[in-house]
Amino acid sequence: MKILLEIPDSKVKFFMEVLKNFSFIKKATPLSDIKAELIQNMREAVEEINMVKSDKKKANDASDFLERL
Repeated sequence: MKILLEIPDSKVKFFMEVLKNFSFIKKATPLSDIKAELIQNMREAVEEINMVKSDKKKANDASDFLERL
């Protein structure tokens, strides 16, 4: 399992040291703000696609999308 946390910059060094002391944590890698935002945007897009597939949300027509551009 992967977990994305938002930690104040002033606490990152401390938090990374704490994580190193847990033997069951395989890897802890800090993400830049841009990468974290990209991951969140992709996650939201996948959730929206899944909602469309399960008929919980209506998909927009491609022609409507192109008209808005």
